[in-house]
Amino acid sequence: MGLLLAKSDLESILTMKDVMEAVEEAFRQYAMGTVKMPLRPVINIEKYNGMMLYMPAYIGGMDALAVKVVSIYPNNPTNYNLPTLSGTVMLTDPKTGSLLSLMDGGFVTAMRTGAVSGVATKHLARKDAKVVGIFGGGVQARTQIIAVNEARKIEKVKAYDVIPENCKKFCNEMSTKLGIEVVPTNSPEKVVKGSDIIITATTSKKPVFRGEWIENGTHINGIGSHHGPGIRELDETTVKKAKIVVDSREACLKEAGDLIDPISMGIISADHIHAELGEIILGKKEARRSDDEITLFKSVGLAIQDAATAIKAYEIAKKLNVGKNITI
Repeated sequence: MGLLLAKSDLESILTMKDVMEAVEEAFRQYAMGTVKMPLRPVINIEKYNGMMLYMPAYIGGMDALAVKVVSIYPNNPTNYNLPTLSGTVMLTDPKTGSLLSLMDGGFVTAMRTGAVSGVATKHLARKDAKVVGIFGGGVQARTQIIAVNEARKIEKVKAYDVIPENCKKFCNEMSTKLGIEVVPTNSPEKVVKGSDIIITATTSKKPVFRGEWIENGTHINGIGSHHGPGIRELDETTVKKAKIVVDSREACLKEAGDLIDPISMGIISADHIHAELGEIILGKKEARRSDDEITLFKSVGLAIQDAATAIKAYEIAKKLNVGKNITI
């Protein structure tokens, strides 16, 4: 018997603060060496411009064992009125191997992706950061802003999306939800200039802004396009001038076009990566050296984020008697 947790169940019990705490602990455990997490296999479905990812992980220090199956189909919103990302998380009892829970993977992914940027912002952004510029107006963009607002006292958000209607809807929703100023802009340059924190949450295959526009002291969260060479949201100027922190060196050097391309062009080397996020959390590596430093957190998304979020959701659901018991 397992516990079925639908999206509505998860929405009713999971807060961003909860997920950020779980994700931060997962990265701490990762840096401590208690994690087993093979690199995820990816199946590209070229015929339909989609991909399937299979993401298993075990976090020993949290006793969390889970696998997520997730799909990424960029054409879904415009062609089928469906989300770009969908999936399912299976949480398993590490003591017995039996099923604990099946839960909606789309909501888990959105929350844990926002949460990791919130954790990175907590450790890397200037303490007085209050203006955010964001590229993208989808589900991921929403949880990004929620998480960053949890990490810093945000006063204003400037948003840009290639579909203006999406951007306006995003701004209206988020300004109402968070009680802060969230405004649409009509150019990438306006998003970047004057922003203390920049977030890229798009499916773009080419850079969405020019690195020359970035001002000293900016922190960047790059969480969108990342699956292989030639696919990137950030240009080589941005990457070269920033102190780079990643979720996983191994995964980013395999999947993050934002880093793979500049390395292949000889603009930077793999040594340009300063640290993994877990090393920053543990204090093994320094975070921001000064208020003038430009920092970049590059994430390709790790299965430990899903496992940590899943075990947190399961524990809260059991306590609150949320969800439906199922037998398979």
